[in-house]
Amino acid sequence: MKNTEKTMDKIVALCKGRGFIFAGSEIYGGLANTWDYGPLGVELKNNVKRAWWKKFVQENKYNVGLDAAILMNPQTWVASGHLAGFSDPLMDCRECHERFRADKVIEDWCAETGFELPKPIDAFSQQEMKDFVEEHNIPCPTCGKHNFTDIRQFNLMFKTFQGVTEDAKNTVYLRPETAQGIFVNFNNVQRTTRKKLPFGIGQIGKSFRNEITPKNFIFRVREFEQAELEFFVKPGEDEKWHEYWKQARIDWWKEQGVTSDRFRVYDQQPDELAHYAKACSDIEYRFPWGYDELEGVANRRDYDLGNHTKCQNEFGLEAHCHENPESTTKLCVRDEENNKWIVPFVIEPSMGVDRAVLAILTEAYTEEDLGEGNSRIVLKLKKHLAPIKIAIVPLKKNSPEIMAKCHELKQKLMKLGIGRVALENTGNIGKAYRRHDEVGTPLCLTVDFETIEQQPETVTLRDRDTMEQIRIATADLPAYLREYFA
Repeated sequence: MKNTEKTMDKIVALCKGRGFIFAGSEIYGGLANTWDYGPLGVELKNNVKRAWWKKFVQENKYNVGLDAAILMNPQTWVASGHLAGFSDPLMDCRECHERFRADKVIEDWCAETGFELPKPIDAFSQQEMKDFVEEHNIPCPTCGKHNFTDIRQFNLMFKTFQGVTEDAKNTVYLRPETAQGIFVNFNNVQRTTRKKLPFGIGQIGKSFRNEITPKNFIFRVREFEQAELEFFVKPGEDEKWHEYWKQARIDWWKEQGVTSDRFRVYDQQPDELAHYAKACSDIEYRFPWGYDELEGVANRRDYDLGNHTKCQNEFGLEAHCHENPESTTKLCVRDEENNKWIVPFVIEPSMGVDRAVLAILTEAYTEEDLGEGNSRIVLKLKKHLAPIKIAIVPLKKNSPEIMAKCHELKQKLMKLGIGRVALENTGNIGKAYRRHDEVGTPLCLTVDFETIEQQPETVTLRDRDTMEQIRIATADLPAYLREYFA
């Protein structure tokens, strides 16, 4: 099934109808671009995070983990440059009063009209964007009129207050990225783990950005989770490690079931790079609306540790860093080979967890024609990502003997540690199979009268993808399932 056939309406309907994702605060009319993960959605999201953490922290010889606080000393954001430069170019329509990102308006207009920009939109200055909108008479995406305000920069950080008084000295910010928590803890981690270069620090956590969202479900929202790795290397070895992590991330996406013909890697051109970056590779997935970024793998040079360290002039930093008189420490390591202190370069693979969930859902969503006018929707998730691993289905829900056996088997299977086991008590096997096809359950286990009347005791296992069924003795189930989900 082509991704162009997997409309967002279909995916959203499945998510809402089957308990994956709900609109935030729905009973009060909701809150724009907020989403709540339901019983199945939270399992899927946790499985995605678990797959990332297992691969890049627990099983990787170079890396360790961290969970830094969301609220940080405001000087963190001064040093990182977020207070001064973390902003979007916004303009308002004077007619309908909607607000838009100027760069996205231009990109969408070019896509609709087939206009080819002379250079990437990221390379446009604010004035160039304004001139382009005026020259081409680009209409408002909402009302269709052309009457925009000037473009201005709008800081994306959420501001709040710590303590009982709301004044400037108590101002704090919700973090717009998890990375800075890693950078400010660099010395603590290096000292306590005794890690030598190269090594990485991984983190999964909430971030917040007060930005204009494209309203593509959970693709880009104001409250989201990131899975970030900051990998510290010797200057001069950064290009090698950038390629290493780019390939490692591509391989991981394939392991999650994302096929290679539905994602691509775009290496940003020099005029597209962020001011701190030496290189950046965007891994893009073909969503129903087209290709969009899943994650970036950036070579951030020595910019971040350099900005947070004191006595910057001692290190010969490559990146242009802001003078930091507030820092109390040097974020550096001893290069024993050259007998000097150095500020490491950083390679950063950074994944948005929510958009990862959406990509995995999109990839797995399948509509199958079964012939004779029959069809089904099946979510072909990888086994390790499936929210429910096994659904136990009774042949008859009003049979005390069958139900007792179902409950007994559920207790035994839950102790195997393979994941969530569900008891589907609908009394209709066909509907139960279809429901679990739709939510991605790999196996359905049916308990019938043969199970309780014959020896050896057997049950039916049905495979989600093939719909094939086998009869298996309950005594053999633990070994079979451990191997199946290994």
